[in-house]
Order: sequence, then C-alpha cells, then structure tokens
Amino acid sequence: MTLATEVSQISPASLAQNAQIFEYSKAANPIESGATPRIPIKKFSADLYSSGPSRIVPLDLSADLHTPYPATGPSLLAHFLRIEAGDRLKTHSTASSEFYFVIRGKGYSETSEGSIEWKAGDFLALPAIEATHFAVDEAALYMVNDSPLFSYLGARQSHPRFAPTLYTRESVMAELDAACNDPAASTRSRVSVLLANKQFEQTMTITHTLWTMFGTIAPGTRQLPHRHQSVALDFVVKAQPGVYTLVGPEIDADGTIKDPIRVDWMTGSAFVTPPGLWHEHVNESSEDAFVMPIQDAGLHTYLRTLDIQFYHED
Repeated sequence: MTLATEVSQISPASLAQNAQIFEYSKAANPIESGATPRIPIKKFSADLYSSGPSRIVPLDLSADLHTPYPATGPSLLAHFLRIEAGDRLKTHSTASSEFYFVIRGKGYSETSEGSIEWKAGDFLALPAIEATHFAVDEAALYMVNDSPLFSYLGARQSHPRFAPTLYTRESVMAELDAACNDPAASTRSRVSVLLANKQFEQTMTITHTLWTMFGTIAPGTRQLPHRHQSVALDFVVKAQPGVYTLVGPEIDADGTIKDPIRVDWMTGSAFVTPPGLWHEHVNESSEDAFVMPIQDAGLHTYLRTLDIQFYHED
C-alpha cells in the first residue's frame, strides 16, 4: 500500500511576489548607492551610566543602520550596565557571545555554569547564557554581544561554543607591561595585548565572533594609521584631555589622514569606528592613555575578510 501525503501547492503569484532582478551595476555596490546605510562615527558619553537606578543602557544605532532590532554595528550591540550596591541585573540575549569589562565596582555573576566573581578592571567572556549580575559595591560594566548578527540571520542559540572565561586585571596588566617593556615595542604599530581563548586557535580571538584588544598610548605619541573591515566599538578606559582618534577614508603618502574627523577621548566613554576607514590614536596629554576596542573580527578572521592594513613609516 502506498500512502500519499497531500501538500498544498504555493501559488506562482506568491512565489514571485518578492522576486527582483537588477542590472549588475545598479546593485553591485549597495553601500555606495545608499541601499545599505553606512555605519556612523558615533560617541557615547559616560554620563549615560554615571548616576541613577540600576539599568541596562543599549548603545542603539538601529535608526542609522535601518534595522528593526537594536544594534550598534551590523553584528554587534554594546551596552552600559549600572548596578547599585546590593542590587542585581539580569542579562540574556539571543547571541553566541557576550563580553564584559568591569569599569568600576565589584560583584559576581550567577550563571548556569556557576558563580563568577569580578572587580574593577576585569574582563569576562560568556557564551550568551543567562546571567544575573550582583553588585557588592556600586558597579558599572561595558557589555558587547553579537545579537544583531543572530537577528539578521534569523538564528537561534543551540549550544555554547566556549565556557565562561575570566581575564583578571592583574593578568592582563602583567602582559601589557611586558609588551611595553619589550625592546621591540618602539618598532610595533601598537603596544597592546589581545585577549584570546584556546578554543579558537584559528582566529586567536576571545570568542569565535568577538575580538578584544587592550592597549596603551604613551604621552606625546601617536599610533600610526590602520584600517580593517570589522566595525570597532572602542571603550576609553582612561584618558586625559588631549587624547583623540582621527578617522578618514584616505591617507597621504606620509601617513596623514586626509580631512579627518576627530573623536576626543573621555574616560568611561565609548565610540564607534566604522569599517574600512583609516584611523589613528594620538596622545598629546602628559599621561598614559588606555583603550579597549571590541570588534566582530573573530568572525571576519574566520571568513578571511578582515583585511587589516597598516601605514608604516620608512
């Protein structure tokens, strides 16, 4: 006996209702034509979390990016978290990776994997599991996840790609100090360290999608221009007046960025550096400055699309 299953047929009109066909030159570069919005250079003040009740503050540029979901970049969403002493905040996003930097205070996070203690200057990577964050002292955190990527793909979480991982302030600063004291430091384009996870040896990144750098710029110096195809969500860990970033699409032969936009640093603030633009960091103050860019460079590195380029003086 043969069992037949009746399946309703989709009408030709329904199948064709969303179909489009473009002449190649009209659709080959949707960014240039404006169909795909450009990512803006945007700054977010520390005033967003300096006082008031416990809360999560999304750094949402969805209006600029024309997305129906919150996003700071096409694949990343950044947040400020403020937690009053003795209070708690719960986070749970549809994503694969979450990164936290403890701006100030101390506390702990309860997760399905156990409790994780943290303090000012620590870094934490979570596989986007539900977490409840408790503040022992009044605390502020900077958090970035890849939820916009999941929203764009229509994806769901399946299983964690890595275990919760803590990078203490002491361990990161020890490695950064070693990089600063290395005799070859003056020949390098950056004096910084990259946070990585043994699970992602191909990309050498903190998660399979996220990339985290922690770097310093000495007084009276500049980091020579570079560019890459990943969006950077930069957090200013510490800076005095006179520290800034210059951003622009082109550089002269001597490494000067043409007609740059200047973004002044303020401790505790964040700013977006769009992909594909040349940028350099300058410290005209009398003290060391510290910056922490978060990028979707884990994903770009795996796709072989990061295309990072540096300007080198002869």
